[in-house]
Amino acid sequence: MRKAVIKRKTTETAIDAELIIEGSGNFKISTQIAFLDHMLCLLSKHGLFDLKLKAKGDLEVDFHHTNEDVGIVLGQALNKALKSKKGIRRFGAAFSVLDEAQVRVVVDISGRPYLDIAVLSPIKSPKEGYTFNYFEQFLRAFVHAASITLHVDVLKGRDLHHILECCFKALGLALDEATSIDKRKKGLPTTKGKL
Repeated sequence: MRKAVIKRKTTETAIDAELIIEGSGNFKISTQIAFLDHMLCLLSKHGLFDLKLKAKGDLEVDFHHTNEDVGIVLGQALNKALKSKKGIRRFGAAFSVLDEAQVRVVVDISGRPYLDIAVLSPIKSPKEGYTFNYFEQFLRAFVHAASITLHVDVLKGRDLHHILECCFKALGLALDEATSIDKRKKGLPTTKGKL
């Protein structure tokens, strides 16, 4: 079983997480940011990862520290749970739609952190609450800590909730594919000898 437990404590946040890659989509999540909880539940459910995550942060300042540190911890947990990465599919891609919104996510468990977000039409993001900027901050922290390449293309959408829900669902689906073991593959899925 590929599993990781991560604990992170700073002067701004305290986070405990447990991630099981070969899960069934069970989750117990409390970040004190209700919208982020909702999105992480979607990621877990559609990625079929079991995720326990509890975070306490300085929300009296704003969402930034908690949001970013949750991304770091989740990325570290994924990286640690993948262990040697031998036999993984490595690449994953998925689409998700919700009403008017459509998103494509492509992931490469490459060992090279890189994030690209493309938005084909302007998104109306609220000035308060969970904004698109917070989403980008979360993803950037997650990608760097997980050491993966991630492309997110928002193809359609007007409602931010719908767009972000599609993003997290598609991310879960793409990660499920990329982390799955292909028994035909021997060793690491690279010609470089290292991921």
